[in-house]
Amino acid sequence: MHTETERCVRAVRSKDARFDGWFFTAVLTTRIYCRPSCPVVPPKAENMRFYPSAAAAQQAGFRACKRCRPDASPGSPQWNERADLVARAMRLIADGCVDREGVSGLAVRLGYSTRQVERQLLAELGAGPLALARAQRAQTARLLIETSVLPMADVAFAAGFASIRTFNDTVREVFALSPSELRNRAAGNGRAPGTGHAPSTGRAFVTAAAPSATTGTPATEPAAVTGTLSLRLPYRAPLCPDNLFGHLAATAVPGVEEWRDGAYRRTLRLPYGHGVVALRPASGHVACTLALTDLRDLTLAISRCRRLLDLDADPVAVDGLLGTDPVLAPLVARNPGRRVPRTVDAAEFAVRAVLGQQVSTAAARTHAARLVRDCGDPVDDPAGGLTHLFPEPDTLAALDPERLALPRTRRTTLTTLAAELAAGRIVLGAGSDWGAARERLAALPGIGPWTVETVAMRALGDPDAFLPTDLGLRRAARASGLPGTPAALTARAEAWRPWRAYAVQYLWATDDHPINHLPTG
Repeated sequence: MHTETERCVRAVRSKDARFDGWFFTAVLTTRIYCRPSCPVVPPKAENMRFYPSAAAAQQAGFRACKRCRPDASPGSPQWNERADLVARAMRLIADGCVDREGVSGLAVRLGYSTRQVERQLLAELGAGPLALARAQRAQTARLLIETSVLPMADVAFAAGFASIRTFNDTVREVFALSPSELRNRAAGNGRAPGTGHAPSTGRAFVTAAAPSATTGTPATEPAAVTGTLSLRLPYRAPLCPDNLFGHLAATAVPGVEEWRDGAYRRTLRLPYGHGVVALRPASGHVACTLALTDLRDLTLAISRCRRLLDLDADPVAVDGLLGTDPVLAPLVARNPGRRVPRTVDAAEFAVRAVLGQQVSTAAARTHAARLVRDCGDPVDDPAGGLTHLFPEPDTLAALDPERLALPRTRRTTLTTLAAELAAGRIVLGAGSDWGAARERLAALPGIGPWTVETVAMRALGDPDAFLPTDLGLRRAARASGLPGTPAALTARAEAWRPWRAYAVQYLWATDDHPINHLPTG
């Protein structure tokens, strides 16, 4: 969109927040870049330049606006809609791949050479993987600087910087202030570290109860959570929380997930440790409380929570298309902004999808809870009733199938899937190739179209995944006057591309099932 100058100028002049994250506006006279909805008086059109990413604006010599905080915009919905190399790379960078594995590790995961990855990112985003990762580190650093009481050295390493010097140079270059000046400025604006007064806009804002950031190797045993961080996760309005949180609560695995005091809570398995997150729908944002054993996991934890709740979706585009269908139009008008509930761990969800084959929601939860008690890693949760991390694929692959209280064929399916995931022969998650993942899943014994498309919808994040064989969807389709057979329903759904996963949510919502209702407890 950044190449459509007239359209970008109109968005800036109207201060249209729907375009935040789609492009960034740089001002030649001030050398500042902003989000489209920046509240200041718009500059003259001839003084505007438009960039596809914050990293590109930074590389061009512009610094972030202190008023609108452009680097804190919701992520571009393009990266969750597309399955090409650039989109896969952006999802992996958001997942912290470059910080942990470098550009070469990113290229290996994508199956391309480093040169090809850099060339395509530069062509579309105006910045390479290192610059994009650097912009993400700068955002995380600012969050911790402005709203925590952590020492600057801990902030630097928690944000992913390799040295204090690089941290200082980056913060000064991006924000035109030193780290100490950023913290003092935040305190002067009423956001004193540790007070809990988080700003009302931005991608994620943090207040911390002084957790410690370690810099050693990942622990082999889960440690006790040492601190709590309060965040606000913004989204593009509208957002209907009913089926989003209702689905997560109704299918929650005891010990790993729960609904408590108006919030969905769950454990998180992360590269450097583990965490517990509580997510609560609020006006204009999702309130998020994170407890991490290692603050180096902060950026990844935020990214996975946003992905779980589909917060970077573009509901205007989705509802605009689905609302043209005479059957879906009244459903969209009644509750616009439905999201697709996803997952924080793609491998976990794939295993749970197998456990949920041809059984009720309650039975699937029982099977998963038994697996968690037998094989999951224990955690402490003083604030609630969470007890375990979901078992990793290698643990499940080594499990004696006779210990599983499942039909024999399903035992084989589960252990085979776990072995393929553990060996890396099936790759799911942020940067996976959606087509290749579908093919490899479908080749496994006991995995049919329903399981493949369920995993594609919620683990891979494909917005066009479709479940024509799902009994609930077929029942809803017939009740709405749509074809009830898989083939006919698939043909009818061609008009809903590329948003068929969202159409599924609207149709499911016609049924009076707990997944469609926001819990009241």
